[in-house]
Amino acid sequence: MKLNTIITAAIVALGLTASLQAKDLAQIKQDGVIRVAVFGDKPPFGYVDANGKNQGFDVEIAKDIAQDLLGSPEKVEFVLTEAANRVEYLRSDKVDLVLANFTQTPQRAEVVDFASPYMNVALGVISPKGSPITDIAQLKGKTLLVNKGTTADAYFSKNHPEITLLKFDQNTETFDALKDGRGAALAHDNALLWAWAKENPNFDVAIGSVGPQEFIAPAVQKGNQTLLEAVNKSVADFKANGKLKAAYQKTLVPVYGEKEELLAK
Repeated sequence: MKLNTIITAAIVALGLTASLQAKDLAQIKQDGVIRVAVFGDKPPFGYVDANGKNQGFDVEIAKDIAQDLLGSPEKVEFVLTEAANRVEYLRSDKVDLVLANFTQTPQRAEVVDFASPYMNVALGVISPKGSPITDIAQLKGKTLLVNKGTTADAYFSKNHPEITLLKFDQNTETFDALKDGRGAALAHDNALLWAWAKENPNFDVAIGSVGPQEFIAPAVQKGNQTLLEAVNKSVADFKANGKLKAAYQKTLVPVYGEKEELLAK
């Protein structure tokens, strides 16, 4: 009886493992759709507009990849994600590709495969204009707001234990906490902070760059080599044929102006 139970459990486990196997490029082409994780509340990179449509820089790139791989920008299924779920969505085969402002780090590269980067990024710190944080040393003993599972969370947890971190799942929660005065400042990707500050003039990105410059890149499930190679080729083509710049012009220029140094070479 015990042996039968063990065998049954093993079969179930093997079946579960198989169901989590990533779809390779051939399977995606056969299905005629690519599933892409994007943010729903992080303009101008990924958000849902008043009409329920996915919009933003990452969304434009996803559509271009669908056009490149499947022949139509409409052959993409958008799956909304939070920052903390990006790796899990790949590992559980909920999505084929993550395009959710995903910063490439050595730790993440151990569990997912990153394609060629399409954007440069550094961390920034935003605070009220009336009580600006202009130096990290000012945050000692104070509360800094971050999103769970982000580069900001990892960086400040590792390098600044003297700072108290208050963590949230969603960007809207984090920025609402800043408005409510629940933290002295908020740390996030500098590009996102500049965009938010433009719409919220009582706040200023007084620290524009913290830590080393990093890169934002698409990600696929670890070992999904055929899809990785296809996405690498698409990104390289977009850089060469102007599609990456066009996506920037459409979605980011209204926010940042002509800051093409944000685009990866």
